[in-house]
Amino acid sequence: MRPALVAATAGVVAVVVAGGVTLGVTRPWEPAAEPLELAGDLATHDPALVVGDEGEPWFVYSTGDVRVGFGAPQIRRSDDGGRTWERVGTAWDRAGDPAWVREEIDGVTNYWAPELYENDGTWYLYYSASTFGSNDSAIGLATATTLDPDDPDFGWTDQGMVIRSHAGQDHWNAIDPGIVEDAAGNPWMFFGSFWGGIQVVPLEWPSGKVAGDAEPVRVASRAGVPENAIEAPYVVERDGWYYLFVSWDKCCSGVDSTYRIVVGRSRDVTGPFLDAEGRDMALGGGTEVLATDGSMIGPGGQSLSKGHLGYHFYDDDDGGMFRLAIQELAWEDGWPVATTDVPGTGE
Repeated sequence: MRPALVAATAGVVAVVVAGGVTLGVTRPWEPAAEPLELAGDLATHDPALVVGDEGEPWFVYSTGDVRVGFGAPQIRRSDDGGRTWERVGTAWDRAGDPAWVREEIDGVTNYWAPELYENDGTWYLYYSASTFGSNDSAIGLATATTLDPDDPDFGWTDQGMVIRSHAGQDHWNAIDPGIVEDAAGNPWMFFGSFWGGIQVVPLEWPSGKVAGDAEPVRVASRAGVPENAIEAPYVVERDGWYYLFVSWDKCCSGVDSTYRIVVGRSRDVTGPFLDAEGRDMALGGGTEVLATDGSMIGPGGQSLSKGHLGYHFYDDDDGGMFRLAIQELAWEDGWPVATTDVPGTGE
């Protein structure tokens, strides 16, 4: 008998065959969109999620808090597979604070939206240095051999500036880095916030810096939406496609936040990135992955690790406090699927 219809839901395929017989076929390689029930210290913005191997800790580095660590990226660790989180320090203390940032950009108090990427045994920590509402900004880089402050070898060495934008000179904003390698192992950095939208520029190993005299190229924009409210790019490769996740609209306003996560994809790491309807993200395209629903307000600032999506949102059941969320993505017809059923939000 030949199948007449195939429909996939939550990792199960229902096959309707001639004569009306229905067979249930499990598809363990296609996970359902499943949120993790989190506990502990979840007060994060812009989480850079690293999912550990089996039995190994998970880490989240996030936007720094000026009340601790002199604004350095905060570190949280989970020793139970990403369920319970403990704040275990900051990436550096006062002695390790990158002096070049203070000399280069007036008013920087903390470092935003870190990115973590491992290459050849070295961890690369990219971080944003700016002030709110300005594109007088820079992306810096530090390197280390371990993410864990409890490891005797822990310690980040600052490697200086990666890229810089100047107010009134550059029509892009050098914050919110996201790193991906192409099929040949060459690294690329996606970055940007408002202004000229999302940019991409080639890097090189082992320095982790911009390759030669390469200039940024725009790959995503809101195309006429006031203030061009797009930021927080993150790119992941899957099945020969590069998926560009970005956050649209307004962050950091508690229950008034309108952040949401959208995506497009391309066969080429530099685009064009098209959404599920074929619209170019450089011209305003984007397929929604996750948005405000019930008490989960303004999800965004996302990163991905081993099939898991990490992001922050504002909890309307907790006075609009920001908190971490992690969920395993599902995939349907080549597109990511997330759930709004986040434990602890009443959903």
